[in-house]
Amino acid sequence: MSFLPIYYYFIVVSFIASLFTLKNKKFFYLKYFSALLFVALLVEFIGPYLASISKNNMYIYNFFSVFEFVFYMFIIQQMISNAIAKRVITITMIIYPIIAIINILFIQGVKRMHTITYAFGCLLIVIACIYYFLELFRHPKSINLSADPAFWLCSGLLFYYCCSFPLFAFVSYWAKYKWMVYNFDIIITILNIFLYTLFTTAFLCSRTRKSISLSS
Repeated sequence: MSFLPIYYYFIVVSFIASLFTLKNKKFFYLKYFSALLFVALLVEFIGPYLASISKNNMYIYNFFSVFEFVFYMFIIQQMISNAIAKRVITITMIIYPIIAIINILFIQGVKRMHTITYAFGCLLIVIACIYYFLELFRHPKSINLSADPAFWLCSGLLFYYCCSFPLFAFVSYWAKYKWMVYNFDIIITILNIFLYTLFTTAFLCSRTRKSISLSS
């Protein structure tokens, strides 16, 4: 089990916390996270294991990242209230995976990081999160942010994808330098720990009732 990354255990904690949201009717979109995190646990177990026996694992991360982008777009769509914005995200959820899969299968290949469509996916999530915060700031009612899971989720996603965008977009360039590969792993570990810690915070704070949803 030494091949597992440190942040794997933060995913485990986040997955356990997500189980408490399965019956949450107010923030119903949280119940879908259990499925995502379960798949993430499988991917983050199989991927490092394949790497430990010198097998290519990039195809696993490529397809999982596409799934993640679509999933997060769906979640953000449930958080916002503007009908036009919701429609735009729905269209994006249909078009993006088609473009990404074509890129993975026929352009960059399954054994290489799909840097082009990954960077594009990062940009889409960042834009969607920024729009959520714009709606949040314009909301006429007072919102207890500490008890609002949407705030924690979008904060984690915005930070993670803003930081990972330049890292993965130029991963082919970084890979040429051994010292950068080591630092790359450290940065990704820190980003993942931060992301899943905020996810866990979102799941736990959803158990309180003193908050207002933007989509309500």
